[in-house]
Amino acid sequence: MPVEVAAERRSRWLRKAGSYLLLTIGAIIVLVPIYFTIVNSLLRPDQLAHQPPPFYPSTPKWHNYVTAWNSGQLSRYLTNSAVMTAFIVAGQLVTSVLAAYAFAFLRFPFKRTLFLLCLATLMIPLEVTFITNLDTVSSLGWFNTYEGLAVPFLATGFGIFLLRQAFLQIPKDLQEAARLDGYGHWRFMTRVAVPLARPSLAALGVFSFLGAWNQYLWPLLSTGGTKPLDTVQIGLKQLVGTQADSIPVALAGAVIAFVPLVILLLVFQKQLVRSLTAGAVK
Repeated sequence: MPVEVAAERRSRWLRKAGSYLLLTIGAIIVLVPIYFTIVNSLLRPDQLAHQPPPFYPSTPKWHNYVTAWNSGQLSRYLTNSAVMTAFIVAGQLVTSVLAAYAFAFLRFPFKRTLFLLCLATLMIPLEVTFITNLDTVSSLGWFNTYEGLAVPFLATGFGIFLLRQAFLQIPKDLQEAARLDGYGHWRFMTRVAVPLARPSLAALGVFSFLGAWNQYLWPLLSTGGTKPLDTVQIGLKQLVGTQADSIPVALAGAVIAFVPLVILLLVFQKQLVRSLTAGAVK
């Protein structure tokens, strides 16, 4: 018996060690490019061509960040991206909650067909819609405005699907109890369904933020590449320029643009994990 217990413990320890080893390898693969981006942003232009490349900056050039912020006008680009992203995230959360609640709890004609159409939008490449969206935005007079940047992305089939699945996990007994207490659909949605789906809402908010913040092609098309409404991704492209000495400055700008994403993931890490693992354990 002790031999079997020892063998089981050894097997459990080996499985745990293997899991940690795989996680460590994955973390290294993800973090090494980020580390070298930070290192290269602190180097002189002539140090970038050294072989082998330096693994740490012996004399960090922090003025690269000052140059990226001031000369590169990153403050304006970050503000434009923040405004556009805030509109898109708020719009996707509101429209996804309303549509998902309807698909989960209401009865109406062609309900299944409409839901399948929402899912079908996930199979359409975003670039296919750019010409139609650009024509619509121009006809509404929203070309080169915040409305033109945000309105085409205020609804998402992914968000509707994600929140519908979260709403469907609410027990039927809870719905019946709320109905007996006199709760209509609006009160049940705002006071019961939405609070119970907070992890999924947080996950949708994170995904929406990442998608909106990293957009490049649509802001470039919908603003005509004009300076006033350039977003941070367009600003980073302009920082690169054509000279080799601008590469560390551009990398410094990329690190600055990356900071809001890191903060967002750290703040909503628990909710994101809870949403992704929802339904895995009863």
